[in-house]
Amino acid sequence: MVKRLRKSERGVALLAVLLGVALMTLVVVDFAMTSGLGFVSAANQANELRATYLARSAVNIGLALLAADARADLKSPTPIDTLGDVWAVPFPPMSLAGGTVSLSIVDEGRKINLNSMVQNGAPNLAAIQKVQRLFTVLDVSPDLVQGIIDWITPNNGTGLGGGIGDYYSGLKPPYQPRYGAMPTMGDLQMVKGFNEAIVNRVSPFLTVMAETAVNANTASPQVLAALEPELTEDQKIVLSLIDARTIRPFTQPTDIGNLPDLGEIGQRLMKDVDMKSQFFTITGTGTYAGARKIITATFHRETTGIGTLAAWRED
Repeated sequence: MVKRLRKSERGVALLAVLLGVALMTLVVVDFAMTSGLGFVSAANQANELRATYLARSAVNIGLALLAADARADLKSPTPIDTLGDVWAVPFPPMSLAGGTVSLSIVDEGRKINLNSMVQNGAPNLAAIQKVQRLFTVLDVSPDLVQGIIDWITPNNGTGLGGGIGDYYSGLKPPYQPRYGAMPTMGDLQMVKGFNEAIVNRVSPFLTVMAETAVNANTASPQVLAALEPELTEDQKIVLSLIDARTIRPFTQPTDIGNLPDLGEIGQRLMKDVDMKSQFFTITGTGTYAGARKIITATFHRETTGIGTLAAWRED
């Protein structure tokens, strides 16, 4: 009887030892996995931080290119911004500090200013028609332009209690229209009738920066076609403008007014265009060990070449 109890006790002890070993194994494995994941997470965060600094370096390179171009303009009797300037030339990706840096610079002057559709609290018909024609050229309904006008017109409606605010108050979550100038193009995603696809379609040709006129030396064919009704209807005139600036960039509005093929259209275009841009958007990308950071920064360039930050976004 005593021997049987001793054998039973030895069996329980063995089972307890095996259970203890199993628990210790689980603890060790869990600790190893946690430590490993923590190390990977820390490494990923470090790589993302390095990618961020590389992207910022790209933005600084862009500012240096814009400053160099501004210094060159100071020596020119007719300073202009063209697609042949140092800032507009494609910048190839370059290796830096174990990662890669790339950048692109686009002048906002090549685009149509959305905020110009409302001036002093009232609709600006000429600017509205330009945006409507642009939407037509881009195969986007021009009826959507009214939603932008409502969004940026001060005191348009009675807020969430009525007027155009009724539409936005019914959304989930609800929000109010801007009732003022758009600070960034991000507002467009919130305007009635706009979705991501439409925003992506029209955004390359629109700006909210305070450019007073379209830069005829850098504007796309779509933007040029929207400036006057005849250009929307006849693409050959637009192509003649592009051919003329390719041969010799425009130095002043009269260069367009004097083009023999334009006639009266050229005279009207002189009021729509400029040859310089004030705002520039630098897109800097940094990559490091699989991590990538994109910074999109818009600057107002002074005549001295100094850039004043107008907008900053990190992705």
